[in-house]
Amino acid sequence: MIKGVLFDLDGTFADTAPDLGAALNHVLALHDLPPVPIEKSRLQASHGTIGLLGLGFGITPDNPQFAKLREEFLNYYTAHICDHTSLFTGMPELIAAIEQRDLKWGIVTNKPHRFTVLLMQALGYANRAGCMVSGDTCAFAKPHPMPMLHAAKLIDIAPENCLYLGDDKRDMEAANAAKMQGIIAQYGYIDPSADLNSWQAAGRVQTPLELLHHIET
Repeated sequence: MIKGVLFDLDGTFADTAPDLGAALNHVLALHDLPPVPIEKSRLQASHGTIGLLGLGFGITPDNPQFAKLREEFLNYYTAHICDHTSLFTGMPELIAAIEQRDLKWGIVTNKPHRFTVLLMQALGYANRAGCMVSGDTCAFAKPHPMPMLHAAKLIDIAPENCLYLGDDKRDMEAANAAKMQGIIAQYGYIDPSADLNSWQAAGRVQTPLELLHHIET
């Protein structure tokens, strides 16, 4: 029986790509480089600054310029974290349905804590979430199961009674390692070439509200 529902944040709970893409294009403009179309930055939105700066500048964190570019990116993103970000269609109704069933829910993301809290506050859901576990909350981030297990402890639900919705392979790896039911959010930031069968998920949903079928069965 499902008693708790946990969500990835970027690309699952909220459509954050517009503001993440805008931050990338701001930094590109600072360095006289052309913008990246949202269609391309959307596919890297779940991978944070490493994925986005890698897309825009073709660099990795070991590049001497990465730290400076990351600072420029995060300064802009902090000031514009929720200019165009919104919950995915159907997510507000899903959360309402979960709460009406007296189920606990929360966020488990690899996004740094300060941005998780800032964004959830801006969206109006920070005080409604039973937990907000971020990429720097525990010693390890997803795909390690530690954040998942920590979230289950915070909402006081056994991991096997928790369902986790995410849009990345590491989400399913973390869910499986924590003995949770992992469900793929196919509406999220998934590369069309991804082999979803290899993710070993318990199910898939095309819309947030479809998750109710997995909660109620």
